[in-house]
Amino acid sequence: MTLAARLMRALTDPEYAEDHRDADLSQVTDEELGSLLVASHRIDVSDPLARRMARAAVVRAAGERQPRYTPDACRRMFEALVEECREHGWADLGAGLDVLRHRTGPLPDLSAPVRALVELWLAKDTVRRPYALLAVAGHGGEETLRAAVAHLSRDVGPIVADEIAVAAALTPAERILLSGTDRDSRFLPIPAGAWHRSADIPAYAAFARRALEAAADRTDAIRVGEIPYRPDKAFTDREVTSLGQALRVALLRDEPWLPPLLDRLLPGIALAPTAARTLPSQALLYEVARAAQDFPTPELVTALRAARGSVRHAGVPRQLDKMLKKADAALAERTDVALRLPRLDFDADGVLRRTAGAYEAVVTVTDTAVLTWEKDGRPLRALPAPVRRDHAALVKDLRDLVKRVNAHLATLLRALEGGYTVDAVHPYARWRTDLAGHPLARTVVRRLIWEIEVAPGDWTAVLPETSDRLPAAPDDASVRLWHPLRSDPDSVRAWRDLLTEHRVRQPFKQAFREIYRLTPAEEETRDHSHRFAAHLVHYVRMRALFRARGWESRRLGPWGGTDDDAADRVLAAGRWRVRFHHVWSDLAGDDELASTDRVCFDRLTEGVWREAPLADVPPLVFSEAMRDVDLFVGVTSIATDPDWTESGPRRAYWERTAFGGLPESALARREALERLLPRLKIADRCTLDGRFLRVRGDLRTYKIHLFSANILMEPDDTYLCVVPARRPADRTLFLPFDDERLALILSKAFLLAADTEITDESILRQLKRAA
Repeated sequence: MTLAARLMRALTDPEYAEDHRDADLSQVTDEELGSLLVASHRIDVSDPLARRMARAAVVRAAGERQPRYTPDACRRMFEALVEECREHGWADLGAGLDVLRHRTGPLPDLSAPVRALVELWLAKDTVRRPYALLAVAGHGGEETLRAAVAHLSRDVGPIVADEIAVAAALTPAERILLSGTDRDSRFLPIPAGAWHRSADIPAYAAFARRALEAAADRTDAIRVGEIPYRPDKAFTDREVTSLGQALRVALLRDEPWLPPLLDRLLPGIALAPTAARTLPSQALLYEVARAAQDFPTPELVTALRAARGSVRHAGVPRQLDKMLKKADAALAERTDVALRLPRLDFDADGVLRRTAGAYEAVVTVTDTAVLTWEKDGRPLRALPAPVRRDHAALVKDLRDLVKRVNAHLATLLRALEGGYTVDAVHPYARWRTDLAGHPLARTVVRRLIWEIEVAPGDWTAVLPETSDRLPAAPDDASVRLWHPLRSDPDSVRAWRDLLTEHRVRQPFKQAFREIYRLTPAEEETRDHSHRFAAHLVHYVRMRALFRARGWESRRLGPWGGTDDDAADRVLAAGRWRVRFHHVWSDLAGDDELASTDRVCFDRLTEGVWREAPLADVPPLVFSEAMRDVDLFVGVTSIATDPDWTESGPRRAYWERTAFGGLPESALARREALERLLPRLKIADRCTLDGRFLRVRGDLRTYKIHLFSANILMEPDDTYLCVVPARRPADRTLFLPFDDERLALILSKAFLLAADTEITDESILRQLKRAA
């Protein structure tokens, strides 16, 4: 008896299965594996353990290979689906479509089982997976297909009825392709490849435009009162799902008609035509935001930000903020569209002027867009009253323009920084024109360091802000953002010196960016890192940072139903995933604490995440992921809490970490201070001493820790608690990058250097006790 025959018997005979539940299926052909998978289809949780384990072995092998199905296996699968639907009221239509897609011979006569299956399916109150149903119904004859179309088109509105008619008219192969985007719920993710296959169907792409235009027409009619306004009732649930499908197809195809249509649709679904704090369709607004997470474009992300600003509902902006962070992270990895910006009538220097009677409005783009007013060429301190009175529409348009420009700049920055993990490159001609020479993008792009491939393998780094002209290179030469990981230490130091000397504040940390390489300990542990383990953190703050940086995590603790989780983020255009394990610890007063654990990486292999050795992770992906984890710990560790007073093991951790070794983020801070201190008016009172900034006051000498910003006083290292104000004392101080902890350290240094001028009673009491 062959191995396949023995396994087939094991799937039907529990006693025989006991000896074959761990069988090696590597010697079974793809066709034999297909027949075994069909035979195992009806085994469920009520079957004996041995049969279930035999089935698990078959399913596991099928997940690693692509089974093939003979015509007989195809027929038997559909017969099994009919039995399953009769018994349980449900059957896996996807399994039937899979055997059709991967059959090895001519299509068998499936009309009888298909008709029975469709009849059972249509008899249910709710018909799920309509695309899959149509794909199956087509094999039951014209009458069966017409019955399915009629049922699915009943009481669903013109948009969904049009979609069903389009799907029914496709070829059998196209209907199977479309079924890949079927969802029991619009909240469930769909593999990107399935969306791509749907976008390649011309008839469905044409439907996508009609559907979205019909949706915009409906919201226009609601706005002008042609259709009565009912909160969140502009579209049915099924219409929201269909419009989400249509939008993803249009986004994937990057249709040129989509941006202006979204400028109509998004305000129409986000803003009630009355003064009510409701929305015409909150469900569709969130579905658009989910589509933006799947296939973002800068126009859509910017339009969503504009819609977020107009929503009156109290809870919607907060939810949109979470979704926009994920869309920003996804946009950064869609490099073919991510850097596209409109010019919006700005001149080459990023200035736009508009006349309002005797006054002139000036919108200037530097770090952000700013609206100012002039009269006879002289700047005014505020909006002139005559302009407010006589040109209210112009004022509103210009303020909206400023918001729109700032949304574009925020989107661009996130796209540029996120491009590190995909090692994004751009053609030199496009970069020179659409980024370095763009009136809006230029102020951002010119303050970043770029590498231009002037000859094959020969990269020249340039900071446009400090260069009179760009290097000569072919129009098709590659341009990418410079990263310190790809540079030698001397070059990194030189760029840091140049930024400080020219007082160039980068839009995000680049020259001073932390880099993380594999350590000997990580090489030894092989598949996980404990570099950031065993820290005690403020859990709520850390979870907020997860969301801000595009990480997914479950709510832990008594309210979340579990005490441990691995926050994760997908990187490198979906090819890698990082997981940061953490455990809910306890309550400390009103605060929640968590402890940190290992960091692991997974690689996407044949559609499945598989844990990978750290040595296999691309260096840039590893460094950027570990940088995020360092940020989570550095910002939320209780060691950075200056007035932590709890005793016991937590206090021991606080003391050990608050004045302990420096992580990479603090080392970058130290390098910045090396360059900044000589330029400060308190330079003669400050020195860097290992882990500390040492500040000489008139009363005492102080040591400020470069990680926690906590303070010890010499000579006996008495702790000095200085709780920071909401803002650092000196906001005009030049910093080469935005770092709240660095600003805090410097503000404390200025305070302590002039300790005889301190008026804060809590600080004075501590100084008096230490005297």
